[in-house]
Amino acid sequence: MGLGFDVHGWGAGGTLHLAGVVVPDRAALLGHSDGDVVCHALADALLGAAGLGDIGEHFPESDPAISGIAGLDLLGEAVERVRAAGIEPISADVTVIAEQPSIAPIRSQMRANLSRAVGLAPERVSVKATRPEGLGLTGNGVGCLAIAVATVP
Repeated sequence: MGLGFDVHGWGAGGTLHLAGVVVPDRAALLGHSDGDVVCHALADALLGAAGLGDIGEHFPESDPAISGIAGLDLLGEAVERVRAAGIEPISADVTVIAEQPSIAPIRSQMRANLSRAVGLAPERVSVKATRPEGLGLTGNGVGCLAIAVATVP
């Protein structure tokens, strides 16, 4: 089992991506890539479950090739590295923690994107969300975070 965590602050413009879904009327999350906390957390969980380290080791911010990379592309690269190690993902579970946006309207599209990227049946991928009720950095509107768990044999 692997655990992944990612957090980014809100930017002033751009486009928000969560699990590859474009969320309208929301500013982007700041980051070297597209700031997709869902994909980053799940990539970290998969790499950790396979004993391969974390996304910072595989995709360092100092690498210009990943500047602006889409979260789903980064997740796909992480999955390729996990499979190259002879390991097949079994399941994935992600929780988004933020006051906004509401995840309910985009949950099914998020699940579909993640299941395709990881190569899992949609029923093996879970996407959940919770609001921190005004507490902490995500509750006061400074950022958005995601926690992910991935299982492998």
